[in-house]
Parts: sequence; structure tokens; C-alpha cells
Amino acid sequence: MLGLGSITKKVFGTSNDRKVKTVRPLVAQINALEPEFQAMSDAQLVEKTDELKKRVANGESLDAVLPEAFANCREGARRALGLRAFDVQLIGGIFLHRGNIAEMKTGEGKTLVATLPAYLNALTGEGVHVVTVNDYLAKRDSEWMGKVFARLGMRCGVVYSQQPDAEKKDAYAADVTYATNNELGFDYLRDNMRMRREEMNQRGHFFAIVDEVDSILIDEARTPLIISGPAEDKSDLYVKVNGLIPLLQPEHYTIDEKIRNATLTDEGNEFIEAKLHEAGFLPEEQSLYDPESTSLVHHVNQGLRAHKLFHKDQNYIVRDGQVVLIDEFTGRMMVGRRLSEGLHQAIEAKEGAPIQPENVTYASVTFQNYFRLYKKLGGMTGTASTEADEFREIYNLGVVEIPTNLPISRLDEHDQVYRTAKEKLDGVLEEIREAHAKGQPILVGTTSIEKSEELAAMLKKAGIPHNVLNARQHEQEAQIVADAGRLGAVTIATNMAGRGTDIQLGGNVEMRVLQALAADPNADPTDVRTRIDEEVADEKQKVLAAGGLFVLATERHESRRIDNQLRGRSGRQGDPGRSVFFLSLEDDLMRIFGSERLEKVLSTLGMKEGEAIVHPWVNKSLEKAQGKVEARNFDIRKELLKYDNVMNDQRRVIFEQRLEIMEADDLSEIVDDMRHQVIDDVIDDYMPAKSYAEQWDMDGLRNDVREKLGLDVPAQDWGEEDGVDQDVVRERLIEASDALMVEKQRQFGEDTLRNLEKQVLLETIDRKWREHLLTLDHLRSAVRFRGYAQKDPLNEYKAEGFLLFEKMLNSLREDVARYLSRIRPLSEEEQKAMMQQLALQQQGLNVAQENDGQPPAPLIDGFDETDPSTWGNPGRNDPCPCGSGKKFKHCHGSVL
Repeated sequence: MLGLGSITKKVFGTSNDRKVKTVRPLVAQINALEPEFQAMSDAQLVEKTDELKKRVANGESLDAVLPEAFANCREGARRALGLRAFDVQLIGGIFLHRGNIAEMKTGEGKTLVATLPAYLNALTGEGVHVVTVNDYLAKRDSEWMGKVFARLGMRCGVVYSQQPDAEKKDAYAADVTYATNNELGFDYLRDNMRMRREEMNQRGHFFAIVDEVDSILIDEARTPLIISGPAEDKSDLYVKVNGLIPLLQPEHYTIDEKIRNATLTDEGNEFIEAKLHEAGFLPEEQSLYDPESTSLVHHVNQGLRAHKLFHKDQNYIVRDGQVVLIDEFTGRMMVGRRLSEGLHQAIEAKEGAPIQPENVTYASVTFQNYFRLYKKLGGMTGTASTEADEFREIYNLGVVEIPTNLPISRLDEHDQVYRTAKEKLDGVLEEIREAHAKGQPILVGTTSIEKSEELAAMLKKAGIPHNVLNARQHEQEAQIVADAGRLGAVTIATNMAGRGTDIQLGGNVEMRVLQALAADPNADPTDVRTRIDEEVADEKQKVLAAGGLFVLATERHESRRIDNQLRGRSGRQGDPGRSVFFLSLEDDLMRIFGSERLEKVLSTLGMKEGEAIVHPWVNKSLEKAQGKVEARNFDIRKELLKYDNVMNDQRRVIFEQRLEIMEADDLSEIVDDMRHQVIDDVIDDYMPAKSYAEQWDMDGLRNDVREKLGLDVPAQDWGEEDGVDQDVVRERLIEASDALMVEKQRQFGEDTLRNLEKQVLLETIDRKWREHLLTLDHLRSAVRFRGYAQKDPLNEYKAEGFLLFEKMLNSLREDVARYLSRIRPLSEEEQKAMMQQLALQQQGLNVAQENDGQPPAPLIDGFDETDPSTWGNPGRNDPCPCGSGKKFKHCHGSVL
């Protein structure tokens, strides 16, 4: 009997059906234009693009030109690639253009769908970004779909890591740019660290189409992108602490796998404190609870987490002596990505790998706040509906399920649950043996490298040929996936999210053609393709007769969406297929999140050794467990975003300010205002409003003015004059500092001083922002404990973050005023010494070698290393007076 909801849906259709129905007339319009565009010559397709660009420039809306643009793009793709977009692909393209997520099943041609809205929106000339999950897909899609854009008279570019700047700038200048989410985010941060506007690569954030949108905007959104630089080397301390962690007993710590945290118990604190005293790492009179022990406690906690929560071949692998993280969602290696706050160093110490120095943050952004920079955002994936609420709340993106071109005929079986992992693996092996015997291709999903290799060893022992796809084999990824649909193929994969290459029954024609031509470069490409087409078509019939692709998952993932992505690899374009999940009560998800109710259900159904329980109740209970995990992960991401929003408001102000400074020709007014504000602050400090003359601190004022403005004024005499008040002193200080800057302009020349002002402003902003980010990091750690005092940590973070930002701006003004007041032109000797030093650096030499090991000659007569009063008055970026050739701030200035 149908429920009320089901009856209503049968009569009225779902809200999704109604959305899809609204765009059917548009699709009919595009189809009606098809004969007209098919009759056009190649040159006329390009002319059409120029015509549409002019119409949009003259004010016609993109919606108005959509039917013609889509018809033109469909025809361009048909001629360039031999692919004609189906009606459902047009529907997907329309919803992407309208700023939605198009949920399209695997094999429905999402890569082609993206060309339609990308072409339409590129008519504005503002540039469209198509975002993929890795460099391989970005390059592949830009080459493949670039042929479509070329047919239409548009230019397509690709951005990838380690790309030369000139090439990258050119790629961003293209009409459509393919790039990974990481590279886009990092380029945004790098651009906002540049010193000149023309050095910036990105030209704005107009429209982005995010492929595998759930993977990028949800799975990867838990950790921000960070650009950092090396800090003080503490590798010795990591090694020492690492030696103590294995001494801890189970009663010394607690582990919470749900929130991935490990903490010492009171007993553990006492034990580790005693061991630190014994080893001499902690002075006898000092306790772990003392403020001086904060850094040591941090190292102990990170060592504990490294040992108890991070496991080799699951969370990371050791490759060429380096600890390389593994993406828990895609199973890929994340080369170059490191865990922050010293955790990566703690893992390196645990594995005996060389310890890289810790980093300090120069700039950071979350994916949420990066992608919210775009005026319009669209996304594609096979699975988004389970996270529809999050997409709406965080990104204001709706999710629309696009109908499949052909009905899905895959059989999704109920989960099979065993008591133990061993019984489960035995069941998996038996199932693989049966399917393999009849030639059915099998895709086996596992959740870690370790488990994939354990299963591979079992298959090897059983004599079943197979391929393994995990982080160790990522170079052969496309090839392994392309062969996974061949007759009798057995493929073990850690994760199929965002693999980008379709599993085609009988094999992938394109891949096999490329292989054949690589093996025999003299072969006729047409003959090779004809032969392989026939072979694949013949093999496909045999695979269809065997039941299509069989997806066999050996564990449920924390997210239903990732399970659905794995399932969706089978049954593409109406092909038959089958999917089943094999589970055990020892699986991580069942063990950590499985409810007591689930165990009761299984007891009621009667579990026997070696037998699996198969029942819809079990599926329901597991979905509830996964729902709990998804909700928890959503909360983590929301929490991250709330804190990052505080920083994001400040980041926007700083980045906008930098941009204004880079674009301005004359910053003298801003610099004068800053200096005058410093004078106001000095007077407020030493001559407070409504105070009497005898309460003024004129000595303090004189010293502060000398320190901050490079002026020596008779402040004591001023204070004894009749009729002198705060306003008079302010006017005198402004007059004296303005006169000093006029003299600087005469010495340097106006153009040189204007350039110096710009450089000083940008360098000071960057340095202060870096220091501020570090302070905010520490603040965020500290406010967590305010909850114990019945205070809301987020409100505390907002309030104190704002005060710290104001403090940073005040300090910024002082530094700029101090530097520009003290700056002076180099003497001829100093210039000569600097040119010599630059020449030596270019030859890869240093001054010490040039002087045969003798110390360098000082730039100032009477220079005494131990007496700063003999060093003159160098600016922070001037050559150090000791003659080392280094900047003062990196040499003797660093000790001041």
C-alpha cells in the first residue's frame, strides 16, 4: 500500500520534476534552431560567436541569447568531437547557467554539459573558470573541450601547479579556463601577495562551474588552503618527544575516533611529566601546567595524535623518505599538502623520516570563502541531493536532479552483514570468484590502501588476475579505470569519487586506440580505430550477456554520497549492472557509529558464523548512522566557516586595500594621513585631553617622536612655554615631519620616493597581516576554553579579533611612518658595495668566499658589532652596515 507522500507525488510529481518541466520549452527552442545551425559553415559558427558577443555587450541578457548560444555550442561540439548533446544535457547546462548544481549520473556526459553554460557566459568577455579535482583532469578536459571552443572562435586555457607565471597569466586571460580548486585558491592568495598589479594572474571571479562539486565544496572544505613559510627549526624536540610516546600505556590517554582527537588523562599527564623531568626536557622546578610549558605540551599532544590517530598506509604513506598524506575521500596522494600546527612533523618523527621545518601562515582562505567570491556559481556531480541543505545554506546553490538519457537498469541489492571482517572477506572472495567465472567485470571498492592490498593478496592466492587502484598506482589511474569494464576484469579501487574516466563496457575505445598507435606509430589511425571499434563492440555484447559491471563494496563509507558514487559507476547510459555492499560488525563505521539498535536488529534476525544477514532493516539503520556522521561533518565545516568569516571580513579589507595601493600612482596623501595619525596618537599618549601641563610627559613625547618620526624636537621647552597646548604641539610636529618628507623628496626625487612609499606600504601590510594571522590562530586555540566560563567562544573570537585588527592597523601606521622618516639615499660607497654584492649573488658566490674567509669590510667607519650606536641609522631594507651584503632586517637588524 502506498503512503500519502507517494500518492501525492504520483499525482502532482515531485518539486524536482516540476523544475525540469519548466525548462522543456527552452530545450524545444534550441532543438528547433538545430537545422539552421547545421547548415552554417565553420566560419559562420565563429561569426555567430562575434555577433552574440556584440549583442551581449550592447545590453542583451544572457538568458535572451541562450537558445542561439546553446545551439551554436552543440553544433560546434558535434563537428569538433562527433558528440551531439542530448536533451537532458541541454537541461543540465541551463540549470548550471542559472547557478544551480546539476546532479547527473555517471556516464551522462558532464564534461560536455559544462561547455554549454561556459560558452554562453564567456560571451561577456569576463572569463569562465571550469574547476576539476586534479591536474590530469584539468589538462585532459581543456585539450578535449578546447576543440569545441576553438570551433566557436573562443580560446581555452589550463592552469596547473608549478606552471610558469607568463603561461598561467595567459591561461587566465582565455575565454574559458580549466583549473583545479587548489590552484585557483592558491593563485588568489599569491595574487594578493604580489607587489605590482601587472604581476597578478587572475582577472576576477565572474562564473565558475565546479565539476565533482560535492568533493570540492564539501569533502575538501574542512581544511583551509594555506600559504606558509618556514619557522624556527624544532626537529630535535620532535624526535625527543617521539621517543616518549610509545612508553604511554592505554590508561594514560583517551581516544575519541568520532572527532579524531587524543588526549592525556590526569594519570598520563603525571607520567609524561615525570618522563620529561627524567630526560631533562623539563626543568625540575617546572610543571607541565606552567605557562612556560605550553610549547612542550603542544609537542606532546601532537606526538600522541600522530601515534594513535594517524596510521601508515591509511592516512599517509612514506614515499622516498617523505610522509605523503592520503586524501580520505579520493584515496589519492596529496603531494605537497602538509598537516599544520606541527602534526606533520610529529608523524615524520614517528616514521623516522627527515623532519621538515614548521611553517608560519602567510595567507589562508577556505574553499567556502574562495568560491563565494564568484558572482555566479554552478556545479556538477553524480551525487549531491544528500547534502542539498548544506549547498543551499553555505553557497546558496540549489540542487536539481537531471533525468538520465536512458532509464537505469542496475540492480542495487541489500547490504550483506557478517559478524567478523574475516568472514566478510571470505564472502567477498566467493562472490568475486562466481562473477569472474562467467566473465562479468567487477569493481571492488575499499576504504584504505591497506584493505585494498589485503584483498589483492587474497585474490592473488586464489589465482584471480586483477588490477589495484590506490594512491601507490595513481600514475596508471586512467588506464586502470578504462580497462575496468572489459570481460573478466577485476579492479580493486580505494575510492571512485571524481575519477573522471568512465568505465565503459568492453573497454574504452579512445584509450585502446592511443595505446595501439603508441605501439605502432606507422599504423593507419583510421584502420586502427575501425578494428578496435569492432573488437570493443563484440566484447561489450559478451559483457552485457554476463550482466554488465558488478560493483562490490567491502565497506560503507562515512558519507552516503561516496557510496552512491561508487554504485553509480555501474549502469551508465541504460547498461545493465549490479551493486552490493559487504559489511561486518568490525568495520569502522559499524564500530564507531552503529547504534545499539542495529546490534539488536541483527541479534533478532539471528546471525550465524560465516552467514550474512540481508534485510532492508539493516540498510535503514546504516543510513541513519551515516546521516549522523554527515550531520557531524556539516557542523565541523560550519564551525570552521564561522571562524573563517571573522578573518574573511578582515582579509577582504586588507586585499582590497592592497589592490588600491598597487593601482595608485601617488600614495603621498595616504602616507601623510598615516604620519599625522601617528602624531595624534603620540599627543594623546603623552599630553592627554583635559590634562594640566604639569601632567604632561614631554620627555616621553620627545623620545617617542624621535623613535617613530625620526625628529629631534625640544619638547621640554615647548612644555614650559605659555599658551602651548595639544593643538600647538600637534601643528609644530606636523610642520616638522612634513618638512622632513619634503627634504626626503628633494634627496630621492619625486618618482623614486613615490615608488618607495608604495613598496614600504605593501611590504609592511604583508608583514603585519602575517603576524596578525598567527595571533588569530593562537586566539582561536585560546577562546575554546572560554566556554568553561559560560562565554560563547565565537563571540569572544569576533570581539577580540576586531580589537587585534585595530591594533594591527595602528601598528601598521607607526611602522610606515617610522620607516619613511628614517629612509635615506645610499652613499656612493654603499651603492658600489651593494652592486658588488648583487654581482656576487648572481655568480652564486658570497662575500666570505670573495674575501678568502676574512670577515667583510664594514660600510661605516668605526662600526662595532657590539655597539648599536655605531651602526648609523639604516632602514630595515637597507644593506647591513657590517658589510655582509644582507638586508639590515635579515642581519644585525634582526637582533634589535
